Amino acid sequence: MAKGPAAMPKFSWHTDPVPAGLAVRQVYGFLFVPDGRLLIRLDGSKHTLPGGRPEPGEVTYSEILRREAMEEVTVDIGEPYYLGYQCVDDGISPYAQVRMAALISRSHPPAPDPDSGRTYRRLLVHPSKAGDLLAWGETGYLQATAAAEAAVAVLGLSADDLPPSGEL
Repeated sequence: MAKGPAAMPKFSWHTDPVPAGLAVRQVYGFLFVPDGRLLIRLDGSKHTLPGGRPEPGEVTYSEILRREAMEEVTVDIGEPYYLGYQCVDDGISPYAQVRMAALISRSHPPAPDPDSGRTYRRLLVHPSKAGDLLAWGETGYLQATAAAEAAVAVLGLSADDLPPSGEL
């Protein structure tokens, strides 16, 4: 019997802790430089955030994000701040994608990602551009807004008079 088309996943944004029993499959970071701009990872023409899957032995979201930030965009980050999670309901086994915000403490020369072998470009943008660049729909705008608010309220960054976009 032929299968019908797969149901489109449903995405929802939550600022509370990830519920017990909901698997965390990915951790992504809104990473800011001290002047208030946000780092966006460029993979060809696709705009994304640095992040990825937990690896064996990693216990905290911070550990995962620190490793992924170094592997993908070669930056060190300060203590990450938990923003929330996006629930992905694929109709089979819902899972969480955690989002965090952190301040970049040091950047290193670009290097190939050990997993993919690709060297990603690092674009610095005004946080207000994140929702459009990431193209994650309504939940993406909610996440980007939470990150921009945390950058000011928690990380102590300015929201005004940011330098123009450019590469790190």
